[in-house]
Amino acid sequence: MTKDNARDLTAMDINVTELVLINISGEDKPGLTAAINELLAEFDIDILDIGQAVIHNHLSLGILINIPGHSEPVLKEVLFKAHALGVNIKFSAVDEASYDDWVGLQGRSRFILTLLARRIKATHIAKVARVIADNDLNIDNIVRLSGRVPLMRPEAKTKACVEFSLKGELRDNAAFRAQLMNVCSELDIDIAVQEDGLFRRNRRLVCFDMDSTLISTEVIDELARLKGVGDEVSAVTERAMLGELDFKTSLRQRVALLEGLPESSLKQVADNLPLMEGVEHLFAVLKQLGYKTAILSGGFTYFGEVLQARFGVDYVYANELEIVNGKLTGQVIEPIVDAERKALLLKMLAKQENIVLDQVIAVGDGANDLAMLAVAGLGIAFHAKPIVKKNAEQAISHLGLDSILYLMGIRDRDSGRTS
Repeated sequence: MTKDNARDLTAMDINVTELVLINISGEDKPGLTAAINELLAEFDIDILDIGQAVIHNHLSLGILINIPGHSEPVLKEVLFKAHALGVNIKFSAVDEASYDDWVGLQGRSRFILTLLARRIKATHIAKVARVIADNDLNIDNIVRLSGRVPLMRPEAKTKACVEFSLKGELRDNAAFRAQLMNVCSELDIDIAVQEDGLFRRNRRLVCFDMDSTLISTEVIDELARLKGVGDEVSAVTERAMLGELDFKTSLRQRVALLEGLPESSLKQVADNLPLMEGVEHLFAVLKQLGYKTAILSGGFTYFGEVLQARFGVDYVYANELEIVNGKLTGQVIEPIVDAERKALLLKMLAKQENIVLDQVIAVGDGANDLAMLAVAGLGIAFHAKPIVKKNAEQAISHLGLDSILYLMGIRDRDSGRTS
């Protein structure tokens, strides 16, 4: 196509324009998108919308164009170019009324739905997509956030994630989430839904509970076993985590049972802390990307500081055990870090870091974490008790702690893992 041809085309009746959707598919190759758009540029074409995806080296490219004048000369040249490039091409006329309707959808609400599983099955996609459709939401885009999955994989702890971009107005938000929770229960997967707002990809601070969140045990139970009062303390711990006991009272009762325990027992437990799956990878990525991190725990400062030294945690707030003459006195030094104090500390750290609460993520498992989960922009119940899962906005129950990166929109390839 020459410049003279372009001038001849634009000299046609300027009141004539045609909207055409071009769909191109075939083997992906370098320069394909450039070649098609270079040809369109010769006709001074307006690009109204464009989208491209590559799945297993197979390209799918869509371009909505506004052609000044009649479309036939342009489309003929594009068809010849596609043939030369060895790709398939399809043209679809778009009427102005349809285009105006599409433009009018710009102000509609947008949501991000994140699907997490050990492996993604067609059943998972089918069930989730059906719930989306039944709630009159449109799927704009689906992308894989997890790395590529080998057919034969020796590791038992695989993880997979796809992210849906949704558009539309929810008639009943509670019903939508209830339907998705039913799918989670039925298929042993996790689903998170967030509004696609300004702060979703602009979080700056992540606050963690410690016991049964960063580590897969309750430290006070481990200390109690060394003291020989494991059953008594475990019973009180469980009631507290289920929200059946006031946390401060239950903590004082449990610590009182540890009176006389040698200080050396703290190091004995600390040397054998069982980390939650994904903790090391999670902190490595958060540090790499410049996030601030905090431990806000109803557990004990001694163990929080051990994790702080290991993973470079920025802030640690937990409960201080009183120690006299090398032994625990059975007392906790005030103030006690309970549910209200966790939420207060989270707000304090946000202010100190000069960020808004929408930029804060909180992660925990127990009833005493609910207050901080509620005030954070993204609150995640992680492998949580039933009462916590029921009241938290988001929950992860089947994957490791590093899967929260997916809820932040971070792909495996962004965090140094295979794409």
